[in-house]
Amino acid sequence: MADRVYPSTKPAAVPAAAAVANGGGAGGGANGVAPPPAVSVPPGAAKPQIYNPNRPPYRPQPYTQGRRARRKRCTCCCCLFWSILVILLLALVVAIAGAAFWVLYRPHSPAFTVSNFRLANLNLTSNADTSHLASAMNLTLSNSNPNKKISFFYDDFTLRVLSGSGVLIANGSAPGFPSAPKDANTMKLQLKNSADLDAESARDLKSDLKKKTLAMKVKAETKVRVKIGKMKTKKVIIRVTCVGIHGTAPTGKTATVLSTGDAKCSVDLRFKIWRFTF
Repeated sequence: MADRVYPSTKPAAVPAAAAVANGGGAGGGANGVAPPPAVSVPPGAAKPQIYNPNRPPYRPQPYTQGRRARRKRCTCCCCLFWSILVILLLALVVAIAGAAFWVLYRPHSPAFTVSNFRLANLNLTSNADTSHLASAMNLTLSNSNPNKKISFFYDDFTLRVLSGSGVLIANGSAPGFPSAPKDANTMKLQLKNSADLDAESARDLKSDLKKKTLAMKVKAETKVRVKIGKMKTKKVIIRVTCVGIHGTAPTGKTATVLSTGDAKCSVDLRFKIWRFTF
């Protein structure tokens, strides 16, 4: 049977020539131990780091700045999203409430018409210095409420009659009245005027009187309170303008009746319920 040969575990002895080349012999190192061989570092290469057991271990710090920036962006996006969502929901609620109010009450502005216009006097006298206007007329202004569930309460009316060029012919007033749903009212008015005109107004009125057809315009203004069910709005201004009245000017003491068949009255009324304007 062959004998097995095991290698020695002792470190190999350093040759004497190598020890002498490294700067020492058997007794060159401390305690008689030879120093380790010097390691030559080629130029340009990184120096090896020396392990220091007293150096604290490396602990990487968490990167919180990017997380905070992402968290801020996320918060801003969420706030913007919820703000837009709330605005859209409010707009939807307002639209639904307005549609429900319209379907339930069907609000309409009151209607006005000029049913009769009698021009009794229209006299313009001029001298070297001034021009004097004297006028008198009777007219009938009718009012109707087309609503089924809305009432109007009118204050006193202020009325003016203008020529086609905008010169004030006559003015006056009329008492106010309540107007119930589907109600109709008639105002019979007597308007007069006696005043001096400036040169420009006198010139414009003379031009209107020379025309074959004399055009007139009626304007009325008052304040009205609107009642819907048990709710009442604040008083708002209502303006009525009636055009399409025409005829001939009176001669002497003979009165003339102007045509009102083509007369049309526009009503400027804006009343507010909650946040809705009608």
